[in-house]
Amino acid sequence: MVSNESVTDVAEAVQRGQQRFGVPETLPPSEFNSLLDVLQQTVELFPQHPALTALGHTTDYAELDRLSTIFATYLQQQTDLKPGDRLAIQMPSVTQYLVVAYGAFKAGLAVVNINPLYTEVELEYQFSHADVKAVVVFDKFLPHVEAVREKTPINYVFVTSPFDLHPPVKRLLMSTLLKVMGKSVAPGAAIPLRHVLNAASVESYQPVSLGSDDMALLQYTGGTTGVSKPAIISHGNLVSVTRQGWELLRLAALERGEERIVSPLPLYHIYAFALVATIGVYMGAHTLLVPDPRNINGFIKLLRRWPATIFSGLNTLFVALLDHKDFSRVDFSTLKVTMSGGAALATGPAEDWARRTGCTISDAYGLTEASPIVSFSPPNSGKPGSVGIAMPDTELRISDEQGNALAVDEHGEIWVRGPQVMVGYLHFPEETAKTITEDGWLKTGDIGSVDADGFLYIHDRQKDMIIVSGFNVYPNEIESVISRHPDITYCAAVGVPDDHSGEAVKLFLVSTNPNLKDDDIRAFCSNELARYKLPKYIEFRDELPLSNVGKVLRRELRDS
Repeated sequence: MVSNESVTDVAEAVQRGQQRFGVPETLPPSEFNSLLDVLQQTVELFPQHPALTALGHTTDYAELDRLSTIFATYLQQQTDLKPGDRLAIQMPSVTQYLVVAYGAFKAGLAVVNINPLYTEVELEYQFSHADVKAVVVFDKFLPHVEAVREKTPINYVFVTSPFDLHPPVKRLLMSTLLKVMGKSVAPGAAIPLRHVLNAASVESYQPVSLGSDDMALLQYTGGTTGVSKPAIISHGNLVSVTRQGWELLRLAALERGEERIVSPLPLYHIYAFALVATIGVYMGAHTLLVPDPRNINGFIKLLRRWPATIFSGLNTLFVALLDHKDFSRVDFSTLKVTMSGGAALATGPAEDWARRTGCTISDAYGLTEASPIVSFSPPNSGKPGSVGIAMPDTELRISDEQGNALAVDEHGEIWVRGPQVMVGYLHFPEETAKTITEDGWLKTGDIGSVDADGFLYIHDRQKDMIIVSGFNVYPNEIESVISRHPDITYCAAVGVPDDHSGEAVKLFLVSTNPNLKDDDIRAFCSNELARYKLPKYIEFRDELPLSNVGKVLRRELRDS
């Protein structure tokens, strides 16, 4: 696509890009006040339509609505939790995730999405900082929660097993098999979710009134400064993302109630949560959840059984699937949209995917603080390397270091303004003020540009952030752990390209112990850092490049 006339103003270029694809610059007032309204409309339109398939079991929208209402009723009647309290969800992508999330919303609670791979140190921080009163945890990860429970505000621990929502006979058979294999975990003092769903009824539920300003999520992120803190995402933010996302996806001739989404990314990641729990629910889509996307054999079998119309992924997954021997046996004739987000998309896998599936990958850009969608590439836009055009109701600005607006094709920090921008960071008012201007601009910390056709390009991720398989890893966090090692003088963590995960952590060390080995370092930090944060590469040096004030120069290390 080539511009017919020159455009220098970014706002004008953004508007031009939207107009060319029939995307409205602004949307009419929403009919929804909260995600509960979104779910209710879908249940009325498509009650018997399959909503979710996970672990071989399919749940329709009426059943999702019923189960979530039962969970909400239990919270209302059997606990002292009140609207506004926080409930954490710590599990992989299974149907229970949405049952619990919407049940929490129906009780007026806010959800805190927790990575189940987190260590006890990480869990204690997030549970305490977010003032979590209840947690629903996958049985495999229950011991970690129990280990920190007394150190946190948690009053209620609910536990769920993989096959809790399956029919009784299959649930019994699979649970017995897990016990025989030694993979089941006794609930201990935790409340089994199965007990909860049998102990309450839909009839006694007391509806709550939620508005667009009410908190829906606390989503922990490094933000734009690298300190782990929770972004406050309101129901209004997520309703906006729902409506914005639909406007872009419908460009691929999608129909509500007719689509099937493959979602291999974990629901505790804001990208997957927004797609499945907001946009997918609004669409009345049938979403295939993939609890363990690393099991590529099982993933391929799922794709062969359920032909998809929408596929969401990231570079790591595209590479793994393309390399599988049975990939060519998957029927992609129904595929309308392939979405990529969460990490940079490599050119090679993108071209290979388009050639072998007949569907080009639409790259996207977003961040947790934007709930998370900012831009999306319309299918077959002809703009390789771009992350697309701005969502409706979304303004883009490219700013220099002084905050002055730059012109088309000039590189600067990406600023975003729109209804999807978070409320702020919980308990971090100063960081909120640094990140969101008084007139509502979100300063992303990412360097980009907008071309004359309104397409956004990312030239550099946040200066020091490392993105491993779509997850943000912040050097400060890794360095704070490593620096406590008695034999380490200096350390620095940087991101380096990796064919499998997009980026990997490389650690540079100066040590006083010549016998210190790579495995010693990994073992030292394994109890405090999730596996994806552990350094894949370690290099010992005699010295590290330092600034004149003694700060390690990570950029020099990245470029070395």
